[in-house]
Amino acid sequence: MAMYALAMTVLQRQIKYEATNVKQVAHADDLTGAGKVEDIAHLNSVPVALSDANHAVVCKKRGFVSIRHEISDLTAKMLQDRHVLGREVYWMNWDDGELSVCAVRAEYQPNWASLDSRPLPSWYDEAKVGIFLHWGVFSVPSFGSEWFWEFWQGDKNQAYVNFMKNNYRPDFTYQDFARDFTAEFYDPEEWARILDASGARYVVLTSKHHEGFTLWPSKGSWGWNAMDVGPKRDLVGDLAAAVRSKAPHIHFGLYHSLFEWFNPLFLQDKEISFQTHEFVTRKTMPELYELVNNYHPEVVWSDGAADAADWYWNSTVFLAWLFNESPVKDTVVVNDRWGLGTSCHHGSFYTCKDRYNPGVLQPHKWENCMTLDKRSWGYRRNAPVTDYLTINVVISELASTISCGGNILINAGPTHDGRIPAIMEERLRQLGWWLGVNGQAVYESKPWTHQNDSLTPGVWYTQKEGTVYGIVLTWPPGDVLVLGSVLPTPSTHISMLGYQGALQFKPVKSGLQVAFPSMSEVDGKWAWVLSMQGVQPVTNRIIPDEE
Repeated sequence: MAMYALAMTVLQRQIKYEATNVKQVAHADDLTGAGKVEDIAHLNSVPVALSDANHAVVCKKRGFVSIRHEISDLTAKMLQDRHVLGREVYWMNWDDGELSVCAVRAEYQPNWASLDSRPLPSWYDEAKVGIFLHWGVFSVPSFGSEWFWEFWQGDKNQAYVNFMKNNYRPDFTYQDFARDFTAEFYDPEEWARILDASGARYVVLTSKHHEGFTLWPSKGSWGWNAMDVGPKRDLVGDLAAAVRSKAPHIHFGLYHSLFEWFNPLFLQDKEISFQTHEFVTRKTMPELYELVNNYHPEVVWSDGAADAADWYWNSTVFLAWLFNESPVKDTVVVNDRWGLGTSCHHGSFYTCKDRYNPGVLQPHKWENCMTLDKRSWGYRRNAPVTDYLTINVVISELASTISCGGNILINAGPTHDGRIPAIMEERLRQLGWWLGVNGQAVYESKPWTHQNDSLTPGVWYTQKEGTVYGIVLTWPPGDVLVLGSVLPTPSTHISMLGYQGALQFKPVKSGLQVAFPSMSEVDGKWAWVLSMQGVQPVTNRIIPDEE
């Protein structure tokens, strides 16, 4: 693997790989036919720069494109001559001090076994922190939750019925709210600055919620989109452009609801147990292709399967296109909500359920999508301050999530006029300040041997490049912390992020005792991070109960 990585460096190709994805091809000539390459059904050319016409001809004969670089004899001897890497196949040929490389790409098939074999793009695991934005016509009544329409006219929830009876004329419809979805204060560049200040590395905007109103000028949602009524602008496109211009390190993503509560086409399909696909073929799928082709989201966050199986939604066909041919095929990630039974089983990352936080290490990449408002994803005008999470709780959720291998997606609900409410903006900026001090324990980190401490509650561990980080949620009494999961070695060094100088420590019967500095000397608050080099995990530990 090291030799192959060196060769790819020489070739200046930035390729992420896992050792388990590399297979041998029996003979270079086998690559002339798709059916002769083991475990791969179809092959497509990978567009790479041609550096030599003759070598291009050699590769073309094998159905490849080529690149050619001058390298040393030593490097040549280190190369294996043929590789299958994930979905990319390489044939290497050494001749007269020059290396020819031919490449083809294997297509993912529209079935879960093939789609689930795709490696997770590395940026997503490294990012750790994302921001969710729930925005739509539901932001106008801003009462109860973003499920306002369904609770009012579907469930006939009395609180929603009374709200409408007491505040609106008898013939008022949900569609009438759309003209008041004005977004006059919407400044996407300011949103991008707030996202940047939060420390987030990706953002996911609701392009369409279950109400069916699209925040972009969708060709399939005439008269029920942000260009035709309300804001009279492309809200999705404006934010995508602002994020990429003002905060290019933030990956842009989109949420999309598969179903719509009251769409007649969907209700017609549902009436006959989803044996027809009129809604999918005329509405859902055209929207998804439109979103990907127009806005290039690197997260496609699906929702709203509505008890219909993935075969009804045609999910695997769309995902095969997304991974094989779309403009974001190499970097896009998707969640697990693509049909009944797919949640927590299929997808680049699992969300399983809203606010999913298992508290233990998971075998598959996962995401904790959670809300700053405890009771709603959309903005609520009548939410009391006690319904908003404190920054301490937000950081606690972050620590427990990333320690167990997850990402956290923190939701804020903008107002109908295009503002991120002040209390939500404050939480996001507080989080960004904390990450500014302690981010090295978060970004690009990996779970450690132990996720939380066996002796002291509220201590969560991560690791990166040989350093173990302990995220301490509560300052210890007497400035002394005892860790039950960490053993010192002769080379141990412990410090605290945001503090200049080493910390004193000593082994004690119950574990490792660490002396904290005076809190006034630390450039940090809400939670504190120990940086520990040269430590080892304790085995046979007892896990404490976490609140």
